[in-house]
Amino acid sequence: MPINILMPALSPTMEKGNLAKWLKKEGDTVKSGDVIAEIETDKATMEVEAVDEGILAKIVVPEGTADVPVNQLIALIAGEGEDPKSITAPAAGDTSPVPAPKAEAAPAPVAPAAESQPQANTVPGDASAHMSYARVDQAPAGPAQAAKPNGAGQASGNRVFASPLAKRIAREAGVDIASVQGTGPHGRIVEKDVRSALQGGGAKPAAAPTAAPAPAAKPAAPQLAPSMGADQVKAMFEVGSYEEVPLDGMRKTIAKRLVESKQTVPHFYLSLDCELDALMALREQINNAAGKDKDGKPAYKLSVNDFVIKALAIALQRVPNANAVWAEDRILKMKHSDVGVAVAIEGGLFTPVVRKAETKTLTAISAEVKDMAGRARTRRLKPEEYSGGSTAVSNLGMFGIKNFQAVINPPQGTILAVGAGEQRVVVKNGAPAVVQAMTVTLSCDHRVVDGALGAELLAAFKQLIESPMGMLV
Repeated sequence: MPINILMPALSPTMEKGNLAKWLKKEGDTVKSGDVIAEIETDKATMEVEAVDEGILAKIVVPEGTADVPVNQLIALIAGEGEDPKSITAPAAGDTSPVPAPKAEAAPAPVAPAAESQPQANTVPGDASAHMSYARVDQAPAGPAQAAKPNGAGQASGNRVFASPLAKRIAREAGVDIASVQGTGPHGRIVEKDVRSALQGGGAKPAAAPTAAPAPAAKPAAPQLAPSMGADQVKAMFEVGSYEEVPLDGMRKTIAKRLVESKQTVPHFYLSLDCELDALMALREQINNAAGKDKDGKPAYKLSVNDFVIKALAIALQRVPNANAVWAEDRILKMKHSDVGVAVAIEGGLFTPVVRKAETKTLTAISAEVKDMAGRARTRRLKPEEYSGGSTAVSNLGMFGIKNFQAVINPPQGTILAVGAGEQRVVVKNGAPAVVQAMTVTLSCDHRVVDGALGAELLAAFKQLIESPMGMLV
């Protein structure tokens, strides 16, 4: 029986992907761990690794095909003892998603060989992230840590690593395949292992199936208000007065997520002004102390945004109830401050996340943001680098924007919009004085952060920005 290769889910939100390139051709031998294809998601190009061995018998979805649904059949591998030439592709139009049994675990991403996790002073890498493809007996879900099989083909949980043919033979013989010793790659159970166990009497009878408990009913998903169709919009304008620009995967995802956010997340906004004089003086002092290389380039150059990220991270630790996200029927209070940073790229944006930002120095945060921003612009970030986080920073100050309200990226509970620093006249000790100041606006998910709690968080942030030495201790 041939082994089905399905379109994998390379991120928690992925629904479709583009099959950019096949790195193996029909008739090639495929080994576990071989990179067989490149998949383009809405935000990155990922490499797909094989988890089965055999001959790539038939490519069902050719390279260059766009919008292939997750879990759709894309290729077939000849099983043990099968003639690859005898395997044919499904009938035309029969490449719909293949339902996966509920009993099996989801495939997991494999750490890239050429690119390590970003460090404080690393140079942006050029290797794509990797992902194991989904087999017919696997259900792609989001990224998760893969369980390693032991000698009996049994993972640390309930997952049994066995070929489809071995499973079928065991099932027909009425034996428990988990009791069979595997001799395949990484302890995987293959056909000969099952037959040897049957002949030697070393296989245990399969347990009688038990009825699975009925899953708890989940709240119905909110229905989004319909928007105008393309023909309705075009009918309002004179023919030839516009150019139609097709949406790419990133823009489709951004549009969908923003609509969902504004229609399902009850936003409210809090704004205040922060004086920057002390921060700018400290920033200049730190930057002037940076060592230089032989070409005279400084080892680091802190930006105001680096201070903003650090201040928000510490403020979340001082106001821990605001360091939370919405999770359908509960709130998750986070232990560390994982802060997203909005990075504009051509056609959209990424929000890479600085993990445990409260524990990192300003120079480490600066180097990490520069690294991830550089890789974001070439779409080389891994999904785990731009997912999660309890809050985010969106800074438009460099464009001269004084203030704005940012849209929350669910499930995050807040996002901080940062305006431009500028000289302003304020009253000090009853007299006018000129200070450098910026306006910040905190968007809050009212299900997670109430008004008083959001105000407390902003007050803690303001205190750190105006007394920045507190970020150095």
